[in-house]
Amino acid sequence: MSKALPEGLDTFLTEAGWGGAEIEPLPGDASFRRYFRIRDGERSAMLMDAPPPEEDPKPFIDVGNWLCGQGLRAPVIHAARAEQGLVLIEDFGANRMRDWLDNNPAQESRVYAKAIEALAQLHRCPPGPFSLYDMAVYHREAMLFPDWFCPAAGIAVDTDSYNQAWDEALTPMLARQKPGVTVLRDYHAENIMLLDPDASDGGEQGLIDFQDALVGHRAYDLVSLLQDARRDVSPQLETQMLAHYAKLIGCDDDFAADYARLGAQRNAKIVGIFARLWKRDGKPRYLDMIPRVWEAMERDLAHPAMAPVARWFDANVPPEIRANRGGGLG
Repeated sequence: MSKALPEGLDTFLTEAGWGGAEIEPLPGDASFRRYFRIRDGERSAMLMDAPPPEEDPKPFIDVGNWLCGQGLRAPVIHAARAEQGLVLIEDFGANRMRDWLDNNPAQESRVYAKAIEALAQLHRCPPGPFSLYDMAVYHREAMLFPDWFCPAAGIAVDTDSYNQAWDEALTPMLARQKPGVTVLRDYHAENIMLLDPDASDGGEQGLIDFQDALVGHRAYDLVSLLQDARRDVSPQLETQMLAHYAKLIGCDDDFAADYARLGAQRNAKIVGIFARLWKRDGKPRYLDMIPRVWEAMERDLAHPAMAPVARWFDANVPPEIRANRGGGLG
């Protein structure tokens, strides 16, 4: 067995009933997690290697079991040894939404509509037993922008007024995220698997990468899907899908403002994360995604609800950086 494979994997697979199976490494993501496809004759499964102390697979197991209990399509967990970071789960196949749409662009509206319907189904469920997406979390995430992007861009900014601006912008929203919904936090085209994309009804959509779930505002995962950092979503499709969601579950008069609030917050966080992945983790490929995220952030900042944060950007981020949509790092 290759030294690149997780320690103790042979024993784990044998005890799970998959001894002697073929092990195929799969491309990684932005974390320490690794994935392998396990094949044994006609059957297959997925192995998540989430090694402590950098990773803890228990939240994935807990959230996945909760989602399955609510009738949503998270992968069934076949076996787990959390202390080693090993989890054997249902194989959802190779039809990742992003890749499938690259090859079937004419199906974009239909597939996104199914993703919206899955989200509406989640939002009809009571919130899960997860921590709250509170102001402290919003602030901690938003601070990734001045902590990582701004130094990378060579600009010094006023972080005190930055925090004050976010307080002013987000506080009116907090009461509207109670009792809240389960927020998957990374619900986008690379984390949705199309289980039967050729079915007449579009088939089921499998959920992955949900281990960081919190209880918060129902607009958050909509932003994650429709202002995707990794795939272009046109403003026209975004508007169409928001209307589809509103028809399914209803939206109050404040929903558009809250969507812009969470869009700006999430996009500022992602710009910071991508800068950190470059500077700290040596992953420069994420820099190419910053202009897409920045463009969506500028649209969010244009909403009147985001005026305090928009003023901060006007005062602290040079026009040439904004005109370049945050690009040019590296």
